[in-house]
Formats: sequence, C-alpha cells, structure tokens
Amino acid sequence: METPQRQQVLENPSLEEAIKAIKAGISRHRTVIIAGNCTVEYDGRASSKLEQGERVILFKGDGSALVHRPKDYSPVNWQPAGSLFRTILTQDGLKIRVFRRKENETMEVIFTDLAMVAVLDLVDFGEFSLYATERDMQEAILFKPELLEPGFRPITKEKAVDPGFIDILGVDKDNKLTVVEIKRVKANKDAVNQLKKYMDVIDLDKGRPVRAILVAPELGKGVEKLLKEYGYEYKLISPQKCSEVLKQKKGKPLTSFFG
Repeated sequence: METPQRQQVLENPSLEEAIKAIKAGISRHRTVIIAGNCTVEYDGRASSKLEQGERVILFKGDGSALVHRPKDYSPVNWQPAGSLFRTILTQDGLKIRVFRRKENETMEVIFTDLAMVAVLDLVDFGEFSLYATERDMQEAILFKPELLEPGFRPITKEKAVDPGFIDILGVDKDNKLTVVEIKRVKANKDAVNQLKKYMDVIDLDKGRPVRAILVAPELGKGVEKLLKEYGYEYKLISPQKCSEVLKQKKGKPLTSFFG
C-alpha cells in the first residue's frame, strides 16, 4: 500500500493534475492551498459573485474554506468548519463546491488555470497565549496584589485626578500610600513624567510620604536615571506573567480586593 506524501506541491499544474491532488488532500483532511485564476459564487444568507481574478484559496482539514485576494488580510468569501466538498472538472474549469446542507449555504469556486497547488499535512498542538493588555495587567495586580510586592493592598483603580487616571492606588505593607502606573511595553520617559503629574497632585500632604511605582516589562534609555532623580521605583512585571495570573482567576469580583 502506497504511503501518502506529507507534502505535495505542484507548480503550474494542469487541471487534470490538480484535481487528483486536491481531492486526495481534502479527503484526507489535509491543508490544501490553491493559487490561480478563478471566479467565486456564494448563495445562502445572501448572494454574491466575484468575477475572474487571481486569488489564493485555503481549505483546512476541519472543513473550513477561505478565499483571499492579493490585498487585505480578511477573506473575501469563506465557509466555516464542517463544510462538505465536491470537486469536479467541467467545461468551465475545475469546480470546487463547498456547501453546508443544514444551512443551505453554498460557495462555488471555478479555476480556469492554476499557478500552484500545495497539499500539506500540518501538525500544530501549540498552545495559543494572548498576552495581557495594560488593563489585564491592572486586573492581575488587583487579583494578586503580591505580584507587585508582598503586603501591597489596592484601594481603587482608575482613580480620577486632574492630569488623568491613576492605574492603581493602594497602600504598601507599612500603610504608605502608593501610586502605580502600568505600561505593557518598554517604558519611556513620558511614562515617568506622567507618573510625576499624578504625584504632583497626590503628594499634597508633606507629613504623609507617598510612593510612586512604575510597572513595565523593561525600561527605555535614560528612564532608570530619571526615576532615581524623582525618587520613584520600578517593578518588572511582564504581560506574560499577568496572563498566567489571570488564568488562576475564577470569577472573584475585583472589588473583593479593595480596602
């Protein structure tokens, strides 16, 4: 018995050569990529017709289909996972019918000539991690205050002051008021100056010292020196670490961590 190829790439194939590879790839739930001149017609929730043009068509092993033009990142036509396929040669060209019976939805692609057909046996078990935004980093610190430092207790978030909004206002283990500014990327001098604006408003009582902490994954050139000049502190916290912390979050309201 012949062992199927894990990878097959045909350059400028005839329609007869292409249909054999495409049908075999789809039936084996492979990833099939086709580049060529085609028309696309869709009928279902609406109707559309895409006139002749050179495009890239992607059929995935889960039964999804995407039609891409040479520009724009979004597909111009598509069918979701679970679609069925029928591939035949007609007088008009190589026709691939992608349909969903239950939804009565059909997309037909007709190729007149082909630049490439690739049939790939792709394997991907990698975990997808969407790293945290600044708001996610804020929530991670509110959920797990020791991420900032042991003994830290948040009081509020998005505290409105004249220059803007303080990301987190809290107290440290010694009950010292603490202003926290969060950046998800390398912090520059603008971040330090923004923190100074908050401190100029908050630090009104000379009898009660206030700490200022800049949170970021790294510091830009000259930022550490500027922090020292103002007497502010830096805590290295990465968006990746905050993403891991948020995975532990199991529906506790953030207000439960406020004093």
